[in-house]
Amino acid sequence: MSKNFDTNIAKTLDQTTIRNVESVVPKKRQELLKWYGWGYEDSKFHIDDYSLFFSGSRYPIGNDVELPNFRDWMGQKFELSVLEKPKLPTTFPEPILNETFYNTIKDMKMDYSVDGEDRFIRCHGQTLHDIYNIRANKFKRIPDLILWPKCHDDVVKIVKLADENNVMLIPFGGGTSVSGSITCPQDEERSIVVIDTSQMNRLLWLDKENLVACFESGIIGQDLERTLKDEGLTMGHEPDSIEFSTLGGWIATRASGMKKNVYGNIEDIVIRVKMVTCKGVLERNISAPRVSCGPDFNQLILGSEGTLGIVTEVIVKVRPLPAVKKYGSLVFPNFEMGVSCLREIAKRRCQPASIRLMDNEQFHFGQSLKADNGLFSKFIDSLKMFLLSKVKGYDLMKISVATLLFEGDKEEVEKQEKLIYEIADRYSGLKAGETNGQKGYVLTYVIAYIRDLGLNHGIISESFETSVPWDKCLSLCINVKACIESECKKRGIIYYLVCYRVTQTYDAGACVYFYFGFRWDSDCSDPVGQYEEIENKARDEILASGGSISHHHGIGKIRAKWYKQSVSPIGVNLYKSAKLELDPKNIFGLNNLLTEEDQINFETLNSKL
Repeated sequence: MSKNFDTNIAKTLDQTTIRNVESVVPKKRQELLKWYGWGYEDSKFHIDDYSLFFSGSRYPIGNDVELPNFRDWMGQKFELSVLEKPKLPTTFPEPILNETFYNTIKDMKMDYSVDGEDRFIRCHGQTLHDIYNIRANKFKRIPDLILWPKCHDDVVKIVKLADENNVMLIPFGGGTSVSGSITCPQDEERSIVVIDTSQMNRLLWLDKENLVACFESGIIGQDLERTLKDEGLTMGHEPDSIEFSTLGGWIATRASGMKKNVYGNIEDIVIRVKMVTCKGVLERNISAPRVSCGPDFNQLILGSEGTLGIVTEVIVKVRPLPAVKKYGSLVFPNFEMGVSCLREIAKRRCQPASIRLMDNEQFHFGQSLKADNGLFSKFIDSLKMFLLSKVKGYDLMKISVATLLFEGDKEEVEKQEKLIYEIADRYSGLKAGETNGQKGYVLTYVIAYIRDLGLNHGIISESFETSVPWDKCLSLCINVKACIESECKKRGIIYYLVCYRVTQTYDAGACVYFYFGFRWDSDCSDPVGQYEEIENKARDEILASGGSISHHHGIGKIRAKWYKQSVSPIGVNLYKSAKLELDPKNIFGLNNLLTEEDQINFETLNSKL
């Protein structure tokens, strides 16, 4: 890098913005977050004497306001049973420590822990399989050592030391993975070290003239946005997990955010990534907005899921905070009309920051989460339903609802609203107000908590996503739901739920989320295994119906069987070649992306070296 280049960069940087960021999540994660499920410990659905509440004050739905409609809905759908609440284990597997590595770490004065509880809560992500097993304390293999590096140079030292001593490394950010990508390999015999990046959360520099910023990879989404907001800026990347997931995790999984229509997906936002590998630091040497210099190594890092190295620093685009943020909602006579409307909006390229369409089943589920606010509120809701069914002639058991989020200047938002509501009118879409739109986005953050409530009452549930071309969107939704219903009937499952929603729209297609849950019988010895069998059938149907294996959750371990089908055998070999070049000893041995059959035989390779 030339001296002139350094000088020019220095002129644009606002040195006053360089700062440490106090993370909302402490180093001892269990002091704030659940060890046995999703989110904050003080935020949860719970049932007391047949009354259902959501505790805590972090969400509008909270403060222990009674939710009788949700209680009744769950009772009708699943006939709830009550199971024993999970208890944190008091004993943990003994750590397997590589003495040379461990002693060197201590000499380096690196922050570390061999405490059983610290290791236990970092042995998994947030898949149903993980959460069920951790509640039952079924993990045979957990990390042996936790390290908290404070900067890029710390990571360089750790990776070099691990490579020299054949120690396995697992990068750990927010722990929100739903693909099994950070779950400890249960047959790993080497010492397993988790690199917790939570202390690498600084804003390293901010360039307001070019609207770019450099963050360390461990910063949590809500901390990143709060830091930029103080400067009147935003990155605009808001995945459903933004409260807990990290910038590095978004890179590793090729994440998508709910406002990608304005700000782009993570691959559109990232300019430059620094990743520490066993062969050195992989990084493009220029931060220009676009370059043509061979294959883009950023794309190799994006979606690598912790198998090639550890992301330490990221340069991203930022934008001024929008002057206006406004919600909206639409009601359609059915899901098909809603999909057609979203397709037309995408064709016209006038999507708001976010537009999401839920099917009838999910609409009624969302309605059940309304608090009981007295007789007047019930009267208003009844009046609205009367107008829809009697005046407009909509069948309440078929209607579909879209939630909207507009961001931008006042004139831009008004113009966009006008155009979108005009398009919706052609597809019999009725404006349903800002309040319903806002409540729809609140549901986005609390829906993950419902799985924990279900597990406490004998219900297995999970979500999974895909992307699909527009002409196959509706048929894919119908086919996958029919497939799941058929599989439930084959297994004698009586109480179950299948619903879906379109969450992202593109020129050529859309992202579709499915939600599936069922009540397991007391004589079922492996409810998670039963769930996974059904979901696997659903994923086969997704691919047969023209969908992708994943839109933004990644492959991990639970979708590895479809990776070759998705990228071709040559694509698998290309990934394996990158793995062999960057990590020839398999230090980053998470075993993601590849099936057991396709895994590289590192023992054989290393014996030949």
